[in-house]
Amino acid sequence: MAAESRGTETATRVADVLLLFIDASDSLGVSAIARSLGLSKTVVHRTLSSLVERGFLVSEPRARGYLLGPSAASLGARALRESGLRSAALPVMRRLQDATGETVTVSAKVPNGRVYLDQVESNREIKMTVELGRRFPLHAGSSSTCILAFLPASESSEYLNGHCALEALTTRTITGPEELRARVASVRASGISQSEGERQQGAGSVAAPVFDVDGQVVGSISVCGPGYRMHEQARVAMIPDLRKAADEVSRALGWMGGLPKWFPEDVR
Repeated sequence: MAAESRGTETATRVADVLLLFIDASDSLGVSAIARSLGLSKTVVHRTLSSLVERGFLVSEPRARGYLLGPSAASLGARALRESGLRSAALPVMRRLQDATGETVTVSAKVPNGRVYLDQVESNREIKMTVELGRRFPLHAGSSSTCILAFLPASESSEYLNGHCALEALTTRTITGPEELRARVASVRASGISQSEGERQQGAGSVAAPVFDVDGQVVGSISVCGPGYRMHEQARVAMIPDLRKAADEVSRALGWMGGLPKWFPEDVR
């Protein structure tokens, strides 16, 4: 039992180290990782050496840190290829891009956030593109807040009570608890989330949630572009096509319509 427990701790530690790199904008060093995870530098160095040996990380001597390596990239690419949400969404996204003329994205829910799985870029010279695979918080932007709004009550409450003090991504990011709760209630009532520069300055977007066979929210579909084109009137005009696209993707995942039993009666 002791050996099994040590093995579990080691696996958890390796996973925690790798997960730190999802949110990192630069290389990470031994000291930074040790502080983040509350581990000794010796333990972190041993874990990093193992990950480097297997290609999941590579050392960056000039920065005295580490970056994700080719093995991590291969796993990510494989995960994208096998993502049922991405596969179901891509043909629908192409049609939505044709209808709107703007970039269309699909995001997946992950612990404490969401990631962009794919995008169909606008054909316009000035357009918006997104960073695939990077984790974003659930309180900023339309793709995030429409997932947050449709989480089970226990999950949404945990997030709202524990993450409202996060640093703003832009000057428009909502971080106050009461304002964020009001935003979530509004999105829940309409089934659509709109954003003006909440996650990225100068951008506008509109998003709808995607549900799986059990009626659980698993991601979102969004249309996004430069703020001067994605103004409120333009976003509102896109909502019928967006609703249809999100519904089509959800049904491809086995969703039969309606909301799960735990969802509040007032928005059924």
